[in-house]
Amino acid sequence: MRLADFILENIEPILQHWEDFAKTMTPGASGMDSAELRDHAEQMLCTIAADLRTTQTVKARISKSQGEAPDSRATTAAETHADLRHFSGFTIGQMLAEYRALRTSVLMLWMPSAKVTPEQKVSDIVRFNEAIDQAIAESVVSYTDAVDAARNVFLGILGHDLRSPLGAILLSSEVLLRAGDLAPKPTKNVSRIYTSVNRAIKIVGDLLDFTRTHSGAGIPVRMVDDDLAQACEGMVEEARAYNPDRQIVLQSEPSLLGHFDRSRMEQVIANLIGNALQHGEPGSTVTVNLSSDDGHAVLAVHNAGMPIEESAKSSLFNPMVRHLQSGNLEYGAGLGLGLYIASAIVNAHMGSIDVDSSAGSGTTFTVRIPLNESKAA
Repeated sequence: MRLADFILENIEPILQHWEDFAKTMTPGASGMDSAELRDHAEQMLCTIAADLRTTQTVKARISKSQGEAPDSRATTAAETHADLRHFSGFTIGQMLAEYRALRTSVLMLWMPSAKVTPEQKVSDIVRFNEAIDQAIAESVVSYTDAVDAARNVFLGILGHDLRSPLGAILLSSEVLLRAGDLAPKPTKNVSRIYTSVNRAIKIVGDLLDFTRTHSGAGIPVRMVDDDLAQACEGMVEEARAYNPDRQIVLQSEPSLLGHFDRSRMEQVIANLIGNALQHGEPGSTVTVNLSSDDGHAVLAVHNAGMPIEESAKSSLFNPMVRHLQSGNLEYGAGLGLGLYIASAIVNAHMGSIDVDSSAGSGTTFTVRIPLNESKAA
């Protein structure tokens, strides 16, 4: 008996093997009924049997191995199975173990008759393994997508919920500082609270922006006519206030009118200055240059110090990862999302952000955005 016929004629004992094994996977499985434990296994077996009965060319086999199986755009039983296993508390390892057990049980139960030639037997086994691997690939992709979606929802809720208590602390400390009736020591402590909470609020904001980009929503921008030179001057003054021991030099045109989201571009400027202060040579000067060039605003932030390794530049704007120093990944303070968020904001403005770094010249991040993005679009 060919393997496809065997699967269809013995589908009940195969499913019982699947169900018995699934019960051992997780403590939560003890409360699942037979239908839940067998979830979509019958549909997958029927799909595998149908695939075994279908003539397959060499070209089709290569396409399948490259993830281009027929009907790959449609939701499959394996994808739905992965979603439900994730919802039921199965780990991805436990889900993969189900497929390994299914592969073993089917091949162990199948006893080819004398009418099946060795060539047919090998062909059936190869095709069966291909079908199982295809189901595994679909399940893994679907499961990881479900994990990513759950993580983004969690991060979004966490960031949103943290803003309220942090905002209350910030407002209370600001009221105490403005009252001006505190002794020097309490004033210093309240100032530290204010600065730390303000930093925490910015981290939460970066977290929410990170979640938006990974959920497909992207960075929201509200484009209005404004003066980028004023925005840049304001952020430089703020950076000077937070870093009184560092020299930050601003070289800018008196006015640079454009169509952009001021608060978002202020976020870019602050992130680039903060990055230059953190990773530049201690005590060195950070230079911020703002100019116009061929209908574009050009912002360049420069710092002296060790250059960025060439191997690190490709992942420089990836979330969580700072640039390489001395051949090792360096995870800076906080979430390390500054450059990632800056890049996403610049992209939302139809602009570009680049980095130039060498031992002799230091490091310069250069941002270019069109001054009239709406007209360009």
